[in-house]
Amino acid sequence: MAELIKEIDAATVRENLARVRSLAGPEVEILAATKYVPLEDMGVLAEAGIELVGENRLQDLEAKRERWDDAFSWDFIGSVQSRKIPRIAPLVRLIHSIDTESALRRLAGTEVEVMIQVNVAGEEAKGGIDPAALADFIDACPVPVVGLATMPPFAGDPEASRPYFAQLAELASAHGLQRLSMGTSQDWRVAVAEGATTIRLGSSLFR
Repeated sequence: MAELIKEIDAATVRENLARVRSLAGPEVEILAATKYVPLEDMGVLAEAGIELVGENRLQDLEAKRERWDDAFSWDFIGSVQSRKIPRIAPLVRLIHSIDTESALRRLAGTEVEVMIQVNVAGEEAKGGIDPAALADFIDACPVPVVGLATMPPFAGDPEASRPYFAQLAELASAHGLQRLSMGTSQDWRVAVAEGATTIRLGSSLFR
């Protein structure tokens, strides 16, 4: 398990953010994945110009949102435990990772917008909807579906992610969805080239 990031420096984050922005373009959202950022260091990110953050765990989201509420826009990007959705939904702009029927049931009555997590690589150990089941899953969702998300198999070469990003973009287009949440510090450049609208960055911003 990775450890909390130590000694986050506002100048470093600001420089990295500017570099990514210059390459990704102004239309791509840069989401700071803050799973390993300590509560007390979130203010450094705000000072550096980070506007959008994503959390993986409800308890961290609640604690950081209570402390830094209006400093950021907040998304949920982690694996979703359906029973926690009623607590997650009021705290975030988007949930990026809806992928179970139980999650759909728990979304009923909330006002959050969601992205559907798609397992484009068919990895057995990874969550996500099978592309063949996507249409029915979208139809069954009781809240607005605004896009799709995916995490391709990890590979040392970022180019290995390209076919999975391209497939997700094709699925989004086929279903009339505008948002694509894909690409991390390792492969975000490839994701942007294939149409990502949100990239989720950690180490490439913080170090």
